[in-house]
Amino acid sequence: MSMPASRDREIVSPAQAAADRDAYLLQLLQQVSRNSFASSVLPKLGETATALVHEQTLPSTRDEEWRFTDLSALLQTPFRALSSQPSAVSWDDLAAVTLPETKTSRLVFVNGVYAPELSAVSDLPDGVLVGGLVEVYADPALQPKITPYLAQQSGSNEVFTALNTAGFQDAAVVWVKPNQTLEHPIHILFVSVADDHPVIAQPRCLVIAEANSGLTLVEDYWGLDESDHLTNGVTEIWLEENAQVNHSRIQRQGRAAFHIGKTAVSQARDSRYTCNAITLGAKLSRHNLDVFQSGEQTDTRLYSLSAIAHTQLADTHSVMSLTKPHGSFEQLHKCIVDDRAHTVFNGKVFVPQEAQLTHASQLNRNLMLSGKARVDTKPQLEIVADNVKCAHGATVSQLEADEVFYLQSRGISQTQAQRLLIYGFAMEIIEKIPISSLQETLTEKITEWTN
Repeated sequence: MSMPASRDREIVSPAQAAADRDAYLLQLLQQVSRNSFASSVLPKLGETATALVHEQTLPSTRDEEWRFTDLSALLQTPFRALSSQPSAVSWDDLAAVTLPETKTSRLVFVNGVYAPELSAVSDLPDGVLVGGLVEVYADPALQPKITPYLAQQSGSNEVFTALNTAGFQDAAVVWVKPNQTLEHPIHILFVSVADDHPVIAQPRCLVIAEANSGLTLVEDYWGLDESDHLTNGVTEIWLEENAQVNHSRIQRQGRAAFHIGKTAVSQARDSRYTCNAITLGAKLSRHNLDVFQSGEQTDTRLYSLSAIAHTQLADTHSVMSLTKPHGSFEQLHKCIVDDRAHTVFNGKVFVPQEAQLTHASQLNRNLMLSGKARVDTKPQLEIVADNVKCAHGATVSQLEADEVFYLQSRGISQTQAQRLLIYGFAMEIIEKIPISSLQETLTEKITEWTN
């Protein structure tokens, strides 16, 4: 696979830089299209997505939405899609990242392809559909039910989302029928595995919660090794009337990985959606979270934490559209930034004229532990409706000297006091996760990280 040559020491014109990005994007498209589900099963969907990719280019810092996130390092890595999946993954490899709670259903995907031998879905009640898309779509009776939802969320024309649609090989499918509430969580584990060259994987997830249903979902990204890897994932979640989804998204890939993720959510009347997003891994990560309230009296709560160090970059972009009356929205995004790491947050909240009597609040809090760390934050609240209660804000701070001194006065060392304050800052988000074992695991990660 030929790649654009490095030009670290020479001046590159904007036209040449754009040409390099176009060429790189088309090479990625060529790689992922070889085993594409859309091109082989849903050709019209694949053709549309491919056309969208051809119309665009990889974003650069000249683009407003990407001006703080430089993808130059990505362009220097020749990623390839695997023609066949590695067989080296075993249950022992996954033991440390599976949930020990009894009756938890588990779907494991290796580089974006369903691994039924590592999965466990036998304890689900009747009427709940959970499995890999290739397997599910083999049933002709299910095809007309799945197709109206797949790749139909708003924002599907974004370049990385279109690239995923054009080239994903498989997808996790979770479908809960009306009036069903699942008592136990569903754990979807996306595992990244290396090959003898840098690998690109495109995980996909489709969740449908029909009227009056409820479920707890864990979407988990984990790397089996520290090799170069590009994960370009897309998750679509549909909530029908009065449905409830509690969604935890955990990104803990290796420090050599690139991670691009898109979560698109559509909420009907009286539905309730909660997202708990934790970002710990990857040298460069970006999470685009788009939520669209399409019905009245919907409730959305977004809680997220990025805890990074060294030279990591973690970018979170969210778009919240409240389009009907009596909607409610709460967002709290926290960042812990150490060494030369860099966090980015851009949260957009739209309240049009039709969204009267809505309540929206957005807050971004950042804790910088190093003088070389960097934070870029841009909360945005656009209100047209005149009968609403809305607020937003952002803070950037270091550990407060008086708080450290207070703890020291109680017999706690300075180092322990600093760790305790960092722990307390992070736990406000981690405690939102409704699964005790996952809380404990993430708490241990934060404790190790502060050491």
